[in-house]
Amino acid sequence: MKAAHFFALATLALATFASAYDPSPLQDFCVATNDPNNALFVNGKFCKDPKLATAEDFFTSGLNIPGNTDNKVGSNVTAVNVDRIPGLNTLGISLVRIDYAPYGINPPHTHPRGTEILVVVEGTLYVGFVTSNQQDGSNKLFTKVLNKGDVFVFPIGLIHFQFNTGHTPAIAFAGLSSQNFGVITIANAVFGSTPPINPDVLTKAFQVDKNVVDYLQKQFWVDNN
Repeated sequence: MKAAHFFALATLALATFASAYDPSPLQDFCVATNDPNNALFVNGKFCKDPKLATAEDFFTSGLNIPGNTDNKVGSNVTAVNVDRIPGLNTLGISLVRIDYAPYGINPPHTHPRGTEILVVVEGTLYVGFVTSNQQDGSNKLFTKVLNKGDVFVFPIGLIHFQFNTGHTPAIAFAGLSSQNFGVITIANAVFGSTPPINPDVLTKAFQVDKNVVDYLQKQFWVDNN
């Protein structure tokens, strides 16, 4: 009887431990500080008194207006996140409109804090994502050609892209599972960081001539967000 009682308590303790975890961060990092004058509220914003909330806190407009795609990649991402709709705070969801010029691309990037579900409303897009490193060392590519009304999902944290294969503009909308999903554009981060990554590191990592790395690091990397 005592053994059964001990087993039940141990099981309960393990279950409690297993269900306890830190909440997912909503920013890249959070450096601890003992100085309240240099502190920031993390994982969200300070909350307004619910009695003072209005309908405007849950509203925005303007997603009918095309984004400016006059840039090197030929795309523009208009985000509707907690910075644009304060009422999204703590709700774990965001929305974006993506405009693509003919043959424009939303270049390979990741969202470290959000899964994305995308629907095409105009045009044709070639989309895809790459898996994390597999046991055999490979990275599998999943791609699909999407037409108007088609939907595709990009799992959280995985590198993905969209490319307008048509000679006319394209439009897509996407929902993301975070109020601050974050964006890491791969080329920008690797070749356009401040300060730059040591060229010897990139030369070895990409197995290319150092002149290639030097050239890429001198480019102006476009932020389409």
